[in-house]
Amino acid sequence: MKITKFAVTTATTAALALGLTACGSTDEPAKTESQAGASAAASGPKYAGQTLTVWRLGDSNPAAQKYMDELNAAFEKESGAQVKLEWIPWPQVNDKFTASAAGGAGPDVTEIGNDQVPLWQSQEALSPVTALVEAGDQTEIPKNLLGLETIDNEVYALPWGAGARAVLYRKDWFADLGIEIPKTWDELVAAAKKIQAEKGKDVDGFAFNGGSDANHLLGALAWSEGGEYALKEGDKWVGKVTDPKFKAGFATYTGLVTDGLSGKSRLTQNTVDIRKRFANNKVGMYLTAGWDLPGIEVDSKGKLKADKLAFFPLPAKSGGEAPSFFGGNDIAVWDGAKNKELAADYLKLATNKEWAGRYASEGGLLPIYPEALAKLSSDPAQAPFAAAFAKAKAFPADPNWTEANETKAVLQNAARSVIEGKATPDEALTKANGEIEEILNQ
Repeated sequence: MKITKFAVTTATTAALALGLTACGSTDEPAKTESQAGASAAASGPKYAGQTLTVWRLGDSNPAAQKYMDELNAAFEKESGAQVKLEWIPWPQVNDKFTASAAGGAGPDVTEIGNDQVPLWQSQEALSPVTALVEAGDQTEIPKNLLGLETIDNEVYALPWGAGARAVLYRKDWFADLGIEIPKTWDELVAAAKKIQAEKGKDVDGFAFNGGSDANHLLGALAWSEGGEYALKEGDKWVGKVTDPKFKAGFATYTGLVTDGLSGKSRLTQNTVDIRKRFANNKVGMYLTAGWDLPGIEVDSKGKLKADKLAFFPLPAKSGGEAPSFFGGNDIAVWDGAKNKELAADYLKLATNKEWAGRYASEGGLLPIYPEALAKLSSDPAQAPFAAAFAKAKAFPADPNWTEANETKAVLQNAARSVIEGKATPDEALTKANGEIEEILNQ
């Protein structure tokens, strides 16, 4: 059922929540079309004198800022418009989007997680950009990368970079301790325990993620056992977290703490929290992607650089490699954009082969174009992500999934209740299953 517009909960949840300070789409009074046209004709480029506000999500880092500076300079030269870039920290994202969708000042163009597109489209916050995938480089974007972005035969966002996760580990610690790259879950557990034995009890051998992005880890472990969160049966969602296959992955997930690989005092930490501990020598391994590397260097004040780190595919307890969440970052035209043609032109430039390729390679993501993606399997640094992406799966494609996943943290609460001894796994997952069905079938 369609969510009532502007009714999105604004509770703070760590990784995909939007902010409090309202930002204008322009610092200048709106121009009529005739005024804009006259200004453009007088100044030369089509959009001369206009301002485009672009939101990037997360905290800036030198590589990301350099990319945006160069992309915006290229667009300004091409269009004549001025680009106003604003960085929105992840903990503020949901609040910022909600305030803007409710009629507050917002962006013209925004970065957006691909799993967030159904939610914000249901709030009528995104403008269709279907025409952009029907011409130019964008015709080569694989259709399976447009699954979450296509609603009622309209495309509401364009992929910018694909996301897959693998295990980031301290390569220098592995070398010092004589640890081989784990190929099985048992080997991963043994490596984690050896790290803890040598580096101290306060170190997480493999960090448990129980925060707002916890399901990237739980999902990988559950999917690797054949489990699912929920499936659509007819016109209703049916929860599947009480299925034995999901329960097996859930047991592996909670076991990270109950078996002592990660500290019980950190049950609500998310990837950002883990990254900061990793940067300060308090984590040996955790599930993430290349986009964390610049932040680790910053968090460690330059002491921990990429040459001491590496990735390997997350092993599945049942054998082989675990699937990754089929994630990625998109770019979209906000429905409140003053000049949607100008905003669409920005998307067209940002997602062409050159700029989308750079966005992915410089931001630790996978490229969206097949030719570039095919090259990764032969790149030792990227091969773990290519392997994970080959088996990637997505969360339930329903606009209400964000409420279950983040706002109400259904499975995070279930895991905490089990780890803290307040409920058995069967009790916790039966409760969670009912909550998931209730939320998805609103």
